[in-house]
Amino acid sequence: MSVDKREKMELQSCDPRDSQKAHDGEDYQVINSTPPQLPATEQQLAQWNATRQDFPLDACVPQLAAKWGATTPNAIAVVEGDRGLTYQELNQAANQLAHYLQTLGVEPGVPVGFCVERDLHIIVGLLAILKAGGAYVPLDPTYPAERLTFMLQDSQTPVLVTQQHLAERLSLQNVAVVCLDRDAGLLAQQSAAEPAYTATVDDLAYIIYTSGSTGRPKGVEITHKSLLNLVCWHQQAFGVTTADRATQLTSPAFDATGWELWPYLTAGACIYMPTEDTRTAPTRLRDWLLDNKITITFLPTMLAESMLALEWPSSTPLRFMLTGADTLHHYPSPALPFTLVNNYGPSEATVLVTSGPVPPTPDATTPPTIGRPIANAQIYILDEQLRQVPVDTPGELHIGGICLARGYLNRPELTAEKFIPNPFVGTRFTASDLDPTARLYKTGDLARFLPDGQIAFMGRIDHQVKIRGYRIELDEIMAALNNHEAIQTSIVTAREDVAGDKRLVAYIVLTPEAQVTVSSLREALLTHLPDYMVPATFVVLDMLPVTPNGKIDRAALPVPDETNMLRDGSISVPTTPTEERLAAIVAPLLGLQQIGVDENFFMLGGHSLLGTQIIMHVTTSFGVELPLRTLFEAPTVRELAAEIEQLIFVKINAMSDEEILQLLEQEQNA
Repeated sequence: MSVDKREKMELQSCDPRDSQKAHDGEDYQVINSTPPQLPATEQQLAQWNATRQDFPLDACVPQLAAKWGATTPNAIAVVEGDRGLTYQELNQAANQLAHYLQTLGVEPGVPVGFCVERDLHIIVGLLAILKAGGAYVPLDPTYPAERLTFMLQDSQTPVLVTQQHLAERLSLQNVAVVCLDRDAGLLAQQSAAEPAYTATVDDLAYIIYTSGSTGRPKGVEITHKSLLNLVCWHQQAFGVTTADRATQLTSPAFDATGWELWPYLTAGACIYMPTEDTRTAPTRLRDWLLDNKITITFLPTMLAESMLALEWPSSTPLRFMLTGADTLHHYPSPALPFTLVNNYGPSEATVLVTSGPVPPTPDATTPPTIGRPIANAQIYILDEQLRQVPVDTPGELHIGGICLARGYLNRPELTAEKFIPNPFVGTRFTASDLDPTARLYKTGDLARFLPDGQIAFMGRIDHQVKIRGYRIELDEIMAALNNHEAIQTSIVTAREDVAGDKRLVAYIVLTPEAQVTVSSLREALLTHLPDYMVPATFVVLDMLPVTPNGKIDRAALPVPDETNMLRDGSISVPTTPTEERLAAIVAPLLGLQQIGVDENFFMLGGHSLLGTQIIMHVTTSFGVELPLRTLFEAPTVRELAAEIEQLIFVKINAMSDEEILQLLEQEQNA
């Protein structure tokens, strides 16, 4: 942006209502500098990367959000259940915490740990850290204490914002701890005025940790400029206004949380937070979206695909269902009254870098694309010599532009390896140079440009995978497995034996005379790894298959089945009709022919999204509704069957004799 143009801009939201001139080309400018003499194919590629678009750089996210506390103080900013905060209340609470953080030394460049449960504290806390000038380091409270402690030590955070019961789990040294619950009285005494703000767009906004191939997580450094680019693109792409109602469903440790919050809080919109039971149950979530008149929502891919299979009323207020974080396999039905938008991007590119609506094509034979580059982002698909491959040819996807992270925290060698000099800067192939640092990020993803400029995602070219939206380095899991005293060696892979159901499978060779069960092995891994990184299935082999040149032969790894899977012991068979029907539901969802009534669903590789399918089948088969938490409290067939029978008993007792007769007739007909 030119200096004189920046001087004309006032502190304002980036959304289209406040910058209508963007559509007239005055405050926003799309530049296509493609040389006309380029060959046809190269000209196409250059045009697809001509994404330059100016956006205001005079204020960062916390300043843009503060605007609404002054201009629309009584407008609702966030709602959780029957609790809510107006923009004035949110702004004042964040200001008070920010003032206190500044007394603890928080200023631009200072990382602040943030570890809280999913509730209104998330929004107040993250906004406060930004207002204080710091960079938030989100920590998932469900992670093992060892992993959380490492992140705090690696990021050298001098301050941790948390809750008292979570702070007690962590080994904290030389860290000032602010407990939002314990210290509520102290925080209430702080000034509610705007704190002094000295951060610039080049300072860090947050540090997000991802899985690392060396066995330890790595921190990705994101600046305010990159975050602002995402915010302004999003507001313009989806026409965000004060009338919009968005959602916050993800864990704060998932970088999508920033995408769920900042484009809306800087536009005066309202954010709704569903309960834990609601956010992972498709039918209940759909009804909640409808009841709360949600207009824009982001759902991780697997959850979105479950939601697409449901019926939606034509009058739904939902305008956009945004999805991403994993491979999308299905197209939306033409009957859906909203637009499905598929998105792609690693944490190193500030949440997402490509986006595109998914057309309703029920009979499509190829998966949906990941769209096109967003504003100020460029996509290069290159061969091993960093040469652009032709259209429709697979290559490694590289990312350039303002969206790129600064690098990896305290990892200069890894930063230099993954963030390479952009070889196309100054060449006729480059449409425009978007970033003075002129780098490309090597994603390790395989992709190809289609003739229309859309990008087809084709998987990974290394051992990094995505499971349920989480990016996972398989080497980190293998390192944890190989440290177990009962395991001689291991290999971990992601299998998708059923379309759309990708799972981690660990192939292990046990040490001589080792005694280990799946429960004990999972419990041991959970002390080092978050639950999403613990393999769903463990296959026991005498030795790992190898190729003639001595490398692990992944293609020869057997399909997990009853004969090779590690289990807890003998299988107890069902003893009641309810147990029998329930076992018939659960076993195939876990990829098993048979499940013991005392085997733990989660110890066999089950997870919350798979659990929602069980709950849906239970509703259909038994006519009763269970909250998802019941599966966590009763994770075996025997225990869950008892819960179902209790609900059936209560339901029948509330029926009239005529209703009972009708129910019996329905059962006989079924």
